[in-house]
Amino acid sequence: MNLISIRIITEDINRLFAFYEYVTETQLTKYTEDFAELQTPFGTLAIGSTRTLYFFGGDDVAKAAQNRTVIIEFRVTDVDKEYERLVDFLQPYVVQKPTTMPWGNRSLLFRDPDGNLVNFFTPVSPEAIKKFEGKGFEV
Repeated sequence: MNLISIRIITEDINRLFAFYEYVTETQLTKYTEDFAELQTPFGTLAIGSTRTLYFFGGDDVAKAAQNRTVIIEFRVTDVDKEYERLVDFLQPYVVQKPTTMPWGNRSLLFRDPDGNLVNFFTPVSPEAIKKFEGKGFEV
């Protein structure tokens, strides 16, 4: 079994499309006006409007902008450079400026416009670097 994607359900699809394209510098693949994906070599962040809930059983299946348990994580080459690039744009969204965590990653934590937590991180300790060897780009 392989984890393929995480999907965010939102009431303001265009706002989240624009936000994730900007912070990741990656163009989303838009399949419809209600669904797009940000594809990476190791996983996909899907974004769907609340209108897509109809296909899963109705509006009660998921609630937009209600997440308080998941952190969407992106490994980046240099989290401090990403912070410098995004500092003005992320001003209202920053939860924690780049900080080295006890498990060896340097992390920038912020929220998207719907309140979902997002972590840009770079492995910095020898243990964390080793953990990610051979899994994409090297640090």
